[in-house]
Amino acid sequence: MTQERALQIFEKAGVLLKGHFLLTSGRHSNRYLQCAKIFRHPEYSEELCAALADKFRGQGVEIVIGPAMGAVQMAYEVSRALGCENFFTERGDDGRMALRRGFVVNPGQKVLVVEDVVTTGGSVREVIGLVRAAGGEVAGVGSIVDRTGGKIDFGVPFQAVVSLNVESWEPQDCPLCKAGAPAPVKPGSRKR
Repeated sequence: MTQERALQIFEKAGVLLKGHFLLTSGRHSNRYLQCAKIFRHPEYSEELCAALADKFRGQGVEIVIGPAMGAVQMAYEVSRALGCENFFTERGDDGRMALRRGFVVNPGQKVLVVEDVVTTGGSVREVIGLVRAAGGEVAGVGSIVDRTGGKIDFGVPFQAVVSLNVESWEPQDCPLCKAGAPAPVKPGSRKR
């Protein structure tokens, strides 16, 4: 899949939003990628997730795991393309990511961690930590969108369908706030 094709899908699905946004990381941005909109369209989610799965094909991936909420459907679709199991992690009452609902990673299992959009990689790092604590082997990390423009390093192979350098700022450095823009909108799934 080319970056052009992926961006064409984003446009058709209404994924790229412009405005003043509060990201899950706490940072502010003038652009937001609402990848959940991709999954309203089975043909787009299948195409994008199959393209991501192709980047990890032949590497012995046994489980695909994505953090809830953004990567639940994505983990399913990537695992379907790879022909393996899929799980999701979710936050407990303590705010920490956990494997629940009877999902278990066994020692030595090869796991692909997926996330719809990577900005700081915080959720991905939490999932990597859970996999390693269970004795699993992290085969890699995959995302539909890498907002860092290829700058992030998880210490394992990282592949994205699209890599964009989308600016974000700490709240005190946000030029939109400094210019008097209305308070940022929080379109994501996680409360902050």
